[in-house]
Amino acid sequence: MSESRPPFPPFDEEGALRKVQAAEDAWNTRDPGRVALAYTPDSVWRNRDTFVTGREAIVEFLTAKWEREQDYALRKGLWGFRGNRIAVRFQYEWHDDRGQWWRSYGNELWEFTETGLMSRREASINDVAISEADRRWFGPRPEAEHGRDIPLR
Repeated sequence: MSESRPPFPPFDEEGALRKVQAAEDAWNTRDPGRVALAYTPDSVWRNRDTFVTGREAIVEFLTAKWEREQDYALRKGLWGFRGNRIAVRFQYEWHDDRGQWWRSYGNELWEFTETGLMSRREASINDVAISEADRRWFGPRPEAEHGRDIPLR
């Protein structure tokens, strides 16, 4: 039996929004094994300057990421979609082991198989130091805010 992860391409707006929210929800668990299941076993990533291939490497990458990026809270917004591809923009907040808070801004390009698993992910990300008082998010997005856009700054 092959794995699948609805909704399936080609995406309409509702399906693309559901895919984006599902990704946000999974990443906010900070559970590398759970997150990796949304990707094909041979998924290819570019994350900043790091290149990752395959679920095992994704789990290793995310484990190290969330050890470094503590109290991580993410928001994603749909930017566009066509066929089996989705573009998102996102922001997440986290602090390092010295207590410095950061807001990371980025864009991702996603490509999916017909079974709804992501086969390719390209992420460009920049970090901005913020004070703890400037934080916006304190955990997963409340369900009442699903589908809402995220602020530019």
